[in-house]
Amino acid sequence: MPENAGHPPILKLREVRRRFLLGETTIDALNSISLDIHAGEFLAVWGPSGSGKTTLMNIISLIDAPTAGDVCFEEQDTRRLDDDALTDFRARKIGFVFQNFNLVPVLSALENVMLPLQIRGVAERAARLRAATALLDVGLERFCNSLPDKLSGGQRQRVAIARALVVEPRLVIADEPTANLDSGNSRMVVDLMREMNRARQVTFVFTTHDPRLLDHVDRKILLRDGNIESDEVLA
Repeated sequence: MPENAGHPPILKLREVRRRFLLGETTIDALNSISLDIHAGEFLAVWGPSGSGKTTLMNIISLIDAPTAGDVCFEEQDTRRLDDDALTDFRARKIGFVFQNFNLVPVLSALENVMLPLQIRGVAERAARLRAATALLDVGLERFCNSLPDKLSGGQRQRVAIARALVVEPRLVIADEPTANLDSGNSRMVVDLMREMNRARQVTFVFTTHDPRLLDHVDRKILLRDGNIESDEVLA
């Protein structure tokens, strides 16, 4: 657990539920989840397919709202934010890494990393410099001008990590970031996220169904059938 674990958590979930209607069937994806996440944690949420991991990530990342319960980010009650304010809050506070990389195929690695900065209105020269530094941090400075289809899966995910970090977020959410990678690249991606977590003190929360990736985390939460089955602090 980080040294500041005694301080107010960066993220608090209280009695969070998420219910979906599928035709006439009601699906309870999350059941009264209460959870504190502290700044600087490196936390994995794991469990079998259908356990509610992606639903929980969508709630934590403020992409989705709970059916019931409270979500507070840095003591901000997110229920009080309208759609525009929530979009701006998410863009400033949260970086995302996706299992399918979500890189724009016609943009170079550098341009993909620049994109979230340009969306926020950062001047092109400054965005280009920050993106180049982010690619250097993940060891891809030689591939700035490469298109995604010229990169390996592991390299594409490193570009995605650089893109997530370039906005200097408080929290990075990675939903199954190794699902499309072989075991060697999977470990490399987790090790890189861990390195960035330690170097920048950025909170990382990632999901996985592969228990082999859990030996480098601070904390692991086992989710099953929409419930937290265990919450284990390892460091």
